[in-house]
Amino acid sequence: MKTKLISTAIILMLSASMAMAQGTADAKTSFGILGGVNFQNLTGTDAGGDKLTNDMVLGYHAGVNIQIPIVPQFYFQPGLLFSTKGAKNTYSSVTSTTKLSYIEMPLNLVYKGLLGNGYFMLGFGPYVGYGAGGKVTTEGGDVALKTDVEFKNVVEVGDPLLVTYYKAFDIGGNIFAGYELSNGIFAQFNTQLGMVKINPEDKRITNDGSSVKNTGFGLSLGYRF
Repeated sequence: MKTKLISTAIILMLSASMAMAQGTADAKTSFGILGGVNFQNLTGTDAGGDKLTNDMVLGYHAGVNIQIPIVPQFYFQPGLLFSTKGAKNTYSSVTSTTKLSYIEMPLNLVYKGLLGNGYFMLGFGPYVGYGAGGKVTTEGGDVALKTDVEFKNVVEVGDPLLVTYYKAFDIGGNIFAGYELSNGIFAQFNTQLGMVKINPEDKRITNDGSSVKNTGFGLSLGYRF
């Protein structure tokens, strides 16, 4: 009886090992292209330490990624995206809309489990972004003013007052879930949370309590080949 149990255990272990080896052998490095919409906001506190009351703005993202197998069902997925973010703020009859453009590198760990004729996907990891440009549009009545965003880490006392400043670097976290069909078409829901403040040190303001971060979510469609 004991010999049969040991034999059965050995057979099960060998079967599991062969299945895992087969899964690793079947998994291949693949490339993906994707794009979609962003619903983004700038959250945090203003110079007085009060909570920001911004509204979301609609943006977009587009880019590529590479999916590298690590162990069965788990992959490392670095990518490169162009992504637009920002926020809208309304005070009295004046509305100010900030649009920021970033080059981003997400570095995600992805789980892919077989579900139906495709794969359920769940991924998370950090991202690093660098500001590529931005504009602020201020509208009140029949008057509209557009200014460029300037990226710098420290705003000096003599810097222009009518320019909006942000730091170029952004770091945060990604979480996404989605589904990939057997033909390579996939869809996913993405969320992002900025981990560092993107507003620079402003020497024109004493006791500056501001802390501004990128937050938002999005929907992506893509193809993996």
